[in-house]
Amino acid sequence: MTVTTATRNGQDIATPAGGAVERISISPPRFQHARLLLLGTAPYMQSRFSQKARRKMAEQMEAGSTAKKGKLRTPRDFEADFQQAAHVSEDGWYGVPAPAFRCAAIDACRMVGFQMTRAKMSLFIKADGLDAEDGTPLVRLIVDEPERSEMIALNSTGVPDIRVRPMWRTWSVNLVVTFDADQFTATDVTNLFIRAGQQVGIGEGRPFSKKSYGLGFGLFEVANPE
Repeated sequence: MTVTTATRNGQDIATPAGGAVERISISPPRFQHARLLLLGTAPYMQSRFSQKARRKMAEQMEAGSTAKKGKLRTPRDFEADFQQAAHVSEDGWYGVPAPAFRCAAIDACRMVGFQMTRAKMSLFIKADGLDAEDGTPLVRLIVDEPERSEMIALNSTGVPDIRVRPMWRTWSVNLVVTFDADQFTATDVTNLFIRAGQQVGIGEGRPFSKKSYGLGFGLFEVANPE
């Protein structure tokens, strides 16, 4: 009788009652870290889905078919829209959702022939903190106070709307990327983020937006490619 077992750190995980033992050594993933300084080369704009908007949506869902019966339209508070569209950490600093950089790097894989499914399991972004309201992992923005941007956009119904969002013309981040060294080298990771910064972008109006051709916003360069 042959029993297959596995070892971890040189020790048997399970020992059979008898017979021959075939040992399988399982190598743990070799995770490494790359530290990248990203400098914005185009304005970065955010559009966080506010707590107020989520609460209003929930109220409409709870009201059902009576949601619009006799309901007055309240005045819109554009300043509140502006304030609530920014990601602010529990410590009070502005941040970029960490998944934005991860998604940009994964999207860039299609440009160099890397498998995007492997990148999903091999590339991760270290967060500097959490969003104060919804707990979104954030990477800290090195910025001053944002300017208020007002632009006309079309809703999903085709009706024009005024979007008020925070925007930074000058920005940077210190990014820490954790990667599986059995799948990517540090050079691979750096090159992916160089492409992500020049061809994909992050935030609103980025070139590789899923819903539009973008505004050329959210682009960046890697300041320390070596």
